[in-house]
Amino acid sequence: MMQKEIVLFWFRRDLRLDDNAGLYYALKSGYPVLPIFIFDTDILNDLKDKKDKRVAFIHDTLIHLQQQLQQHQSTLYVMHGTPIDSFEKLTTIYNVKAVYTNHDYEPYAKQRDEKIKNKLEEKGISFHSCKDQVIFEKDEVVKDNGEPYTVFTPYSKRWKAALAHFYLKPYLNNRYFSAFIKQESITIPTLQQIGFEKITYDVVAPELDETIVKDYDKNRNYPAIHGTTKLSVHLRFGTVSIRQLVSQALELNETFLNELIWREFYQMILWHFPHVVSGCFKKEYDKIVWRNNEAEFKAWCEGNTGYPIVDAGMRELNATGYMHNRVRMIVASFLTKDLLIDWRWGEAYFAEKLLDYDLAANNGGWQWAAGCGCDAAPYFRVFNPKLQTEKFDPGLQYIRKWVPEFEEFSYTKPIVDHQYAKERCLQAYKLALTK
Repeated sequence: MMQKEIVLFWFRRDLRLDDNAGLYYALKSGYPVLPIFIFDTDILNDLKDKKDKRVAFIHDTLIHLQQQLQQHQSTLYVMHGTPIDSFEKLTTIYNVKAVYTNHDYEPYAKQRDEKIKNKLEEKGISFHSCKDQVIFEKDEVVKDNGEPYTVFTPYSKRWKAALAHFYLKPYLNNRYFSAFIKQESITIPTLQQIGFEKITYDVVAPELDETIVKDYDKNRNYPAIHGTTKLSVHLRFGTVSIRQLVSQALELNETFLNELIWREFYQMILWHFPHVVSGCFKKEYDKIVWRNNEAEFKAWCEGNTGYPIVDAGMRELNATGYMHNRVRMIVASFLTKDLLIDWRWGEAYFAEKLLDYDLAANNGGWQWAAGCGCDAAPYFRVFNPKLQTEKFDPGLQYIRKWVPEFEEFSYTKPIVDHQYAKERCLQAYKLALTK
């Protein structure tokens, strides 16, 4: 007897049941919906650390999703393997009519989705991808001549103008939860079964703290105080809706809204200029001759540079998978300008350690700090760690937390003189840009 036709909803960067665009359209398709998640071995096999906080966070989130689905007599089907092999298996087990998902703008994801789409269409299965993780994407906010913006301020003005004609209403998925397939719960593979180990991590609830956002513009630059939302991990994995956050930001604080727009700006840059993944946005900066001293890079990674604010940031990152945004700029400037180490080295280290790692934002931030990105800080702007400390950690509370020995004789001596390093950096950049 022919199996009942169903559709699949493929979770990726959208790990929530509510206000989820692709899931909404799957639930309204007229067919029972089986939600799936694939622990993609093409991605996981590249992760060196088997105590990866991101994998642990995803795994815990999937367990939570499973519990929610069980309340509707449904299940989440979690697979471990390549996407191609996983869909081959799923389309053998089930009579699949269509697959729904949400857009992912990263180069690997675009290639993966094209392969899956083609493979499914060979079987007569349609593939539907929706916009969900951003408000505006691709060519939705461009110049009058159709070209993409490469400077943030005019982009943000056009973005805000476009928002006036855009509805931020949430997708009311809960009205259609009865469409979830009625099936016994399928056991989720353990972390050990997918080759990873349990590790603890500290993540806030996926809800906006309005008291923090109201004073966001005043407090966001001070790492010693609780002045940022720490929702970046939830935005990265879609455990919170961007529509919800933008709606709240519009009422509460424009500076916070601008941070959400920066995120979309970098996603747009990655879409239009994929060469930024491996090269400088401003290609003439690829001529810079980096020193790339491995001992100094190791000292930076471990938080042993002799510059307390830099060391505090790196130790916070290594211990928690998080670093305050102001400190991210300071440590990135120090690596690229003071040590004259290729920004790609720092970007790769952040990619390995950050719980909220996002290719577009990480790449954009590092190129900004190195002066080689779109709308970057000019190359001759070199953060002075001492002045940054005086301005943003005047009471030394942040430093004392992460570098308690910084006033002791045993503390590492500075690995470079800042003034000398600044002059060396300016010479190296000038030389590259006059070639």
